[in-house]
Amino acid sequence: MKVSEAKRVLIIRLSSLGDVLLTTPVIRSLKKNYPDLTIDFLIKKNFEAAIQLNPNIDSMIIYNDSPELTAQLKENNYDLIIDLHNNFRTKKIVKQLGLPCYKFIKPNLEKFLLIHTKINLLKDKKTITVRYAEIIPEFQLDDKGLELFIPENVHSELEGLSNVVGFAPGAFHYTKRWPIEYYAELGNKLNDEGYTIVILGGESDKTICSDLQKMIPDSLDLSNNNDLSQTAVHIKHCKVFICNDSGLMHTASAVGTPVISIFGSTVQEFGFAPYRIKSIVVENNELKCRPCTHIGKSKCPRGHFKCMKKITPDRLYEKFNKFLEDL
Repeated sequence: MKVSEAKRVLIIRLSSLGDVLLTTPVIRSLKKNYPDLTIDFLIKKNFEAAIQLNPNIDSMIIYNDSPELTAQLKENNYDLIIDLHNNFRTKKIVKQLGLPCYKFIKPNLEKFLLIHTKINLLKDKKTITVRYAEIIPEFQLDDKGLELFIPENVHSELEGLSNVVGFAPGAFHYTKRWPIEYYAELGNKLNDEGYTIVILGGESDKTICSDLQKMIPDSLDLSNNNDLSQTAVHIKHCKVFICNDSGLMHTASAVGTPVISIFGSTVQEFGFAPYRIKSIVVENNELKCRPCTHIGKSKCPRGHFKCMKKITPDRLYEKFNKFLEDL
């Protein structure tokens, strides 16, 4: 079935933050092309804040593995499913509903070859958003970026401040984190030049954010317990956001803040570079061992961690100043 023939579709992307935000151009473009189309979105509760106020979504449904959810989805009488996750959980849902489905095609073989043999079949560096869109026949994305809609009653204590630079030192995996002492050295350089350094992160980042705040005098630690809207408002007030390859990188993109992203064990070929926002990705392209993973690791497999350690604070400082000149 073509999307043009459907009256109601179910889009599925259960997690995680970045992956969900990367669906928003697809949702927006579907609504633009088919304004009468009813679009429902199935998602895990932990990530609902990423789409809960999106005006292009008619109904957000929280995922749980229960007969009640299946019954609810069947009652909605969908014409078509767009599965942008395509894992064992979503395959089960698609099978239970028995409806036509467009499924996201993961480049698993290409990623395996790049990681283990360094054969690069992903040189076009196609973004995940573009890959999402390609599964839908006769469909084209618009030329806008990611979207995150924030409640009007959420405000930031950064309002009125100028020259704010955001730091997000956290990431779930160790090999995706630029060393905290490097963030501290860069932060102190910028602090001496009159920039206000704001440190941001979620619940799992609170320790590293607190530690970094102690290393940069007059910096602000505004990490919180996974309040995405509050974090997004803070990021929106930043002149530049410096971060690792993480969900907050995509959050910054979604609120329109220019991004400097530091990639360690992962590479842009996997499709997760900042999407349609003023940005640069800083990475070490001189290593033959990179990438060693597509999601990150708990330690460097070779013990040297050169993918991050060779990206010095001085190099980031130079990149930062050049980036500002080009904004």
